[in-house]
Amino acid sequence: MLALVVAVLSQVAGERRLEYAPAPPDNPMKGFVAYLGTGEAFPHSLEWDYLPVAAVMTGPDRFDWSAFEQKLDAAASRGCQLIIRWYLDYPGHEPGTPGWLVDQGVGLTRWKHADNPAGRPKICHTPDYEHPLLRRALRRFIAAFGARYDGDPRLAYVPLGLLGLWGEWHCYPREDLWASKAVQAEVMDAYEAAFQITPLLHRYPAGGDAFAQAPNAHRRFGYHDDSFAWATVHTGRAGDEWFFETLLRQAGALDRWQTRPIGGEVRPEVWRTIFADPPGTPPGQDFDRCLTVTHATWLCHQGAFDDGGPRGEARQRTIEAARRLGYTFHVPSAVFAERVAGGPLAVEVCVENRGVAPIYVEWPIELGVLDAAGRVVARQATDWSLLGLLPGTPARIWSAGLAVADLPRGNYTLALRVVHPLATGKPLRFANATQDADAAGWLSLGRFQRL
Repeated sequence: MLALVVAVLSQVAGERRLEYAPAPPDNPMKGFVAYLGTGEAFPHSLEWDYLPVAAVMTGPDRFDWSAFEQKLDAAASRGCQLIIRWYLDYPGHEPGTPGWLVDQGVGLTRWKHADNPAGRPKICHTPDYEHPLLRRALRRFIAAFGARYDGDPRLAYVPLGLLGLWGEWHCYPREDLWASKAVQAEVMDAYEAAFQITPLLHRYPAGGDAFAQAPNAHRRFGYHDDSFAWATVHTGRAGDEWFFETLLRQAGALDRWQTRPIGGEVRPEVWRTIFADPPGTPPGQDFDRCLTVTHATWLCHQGAFDDGGPRGEARQRTIEAARRLGYTFHVPSAVFAERVAGGPLAVEVCVENRGVAPIYVEWPIELGVLDAAGRVVARQATDWSLLGLLPGTPARIWSAGLAVADLPRGNYTLALRVVHPLATGKPLRFANATQDADAAGWLSLGRFQRL
């Protein structure tokens, strides 16, 4: 009889209220992004770089990925994931089109691009995008890229790149050199076929009636705004039709952030002033307003990293802005018994998203049991998921039964964590005061006694 009473009492669930605390600014898959290897001055989990196709495609079906591997491994060694943009034409750089294609007849147009802050023209080498050999090479490159790297945990996001200056899908002001919609569609088709896991992003939202861009709003792409806080918010003025929110509206893609990531780059002209007081952004293009309309998850912002990064109050504002990008997951409560005998411990966890966007990748979640020294003495996989948990929607309730029969009698802490697929990756941390309280990378939910 006594054993029965103990067993019943041991399973009386107790609700644990968990205190909110700001999440770190370098949570994975989000935040401000540094150029590869330049991020010492500011916390981050993502790094960015460019590569010419010529660096890896050595023949029609030959690839040497060593230059790309070096970049992936360099970012991973710092706990970061890489965002890469491939290019054929980067003003001021050598041609990105493989030389063997040029030798086989793919023409390059050499011209001067004067649109840079120093006012010194930079030489462009724009390939003939309509040439059948180049079109075939691009399809093969994308297929090989996806076959090797789709789902690679070192790679966070893939902007489509390849076409246009800097891989930005335009040749302004030489619009006569821009790729036809047929070529654009071939590239997009190839990417959709090659990547099923790693999120893809397009530079320009486009519906069926866009002038220079092939329709893409029906595709599995997120978008990146490379003029963030400069030409983001819709104005309705003539000449501003290319602003990012305007294009989202025209494409019917204002809600794209709910299923696909929004990224981009803080416009270089405001790197040093975007978080000044008052901000140095154009009227109506301040960070808060741009974030509200885009729901951006990540932004290249080299102003946070150059010359030691921002200082004083500007640094604190930059940290707060980095925190606000993307998801912010908070666990307000957990329910489980304070005492448990031999049976499984019934666990219920409530989780909500206080951010501006969801997370766009599916990472495993596991429960753990910590001893008094913070050592993980038991762990159990769950079928829980954060994917699709939108801000402003009802909290998600997770339930599981945790096996504790093999634990010695004593006092323990119940914890959970999201498992980063990159072994060296920075852990996903919840916006809770007990995150990392007992073990690094784990959210402590409360204590229980194994009877």
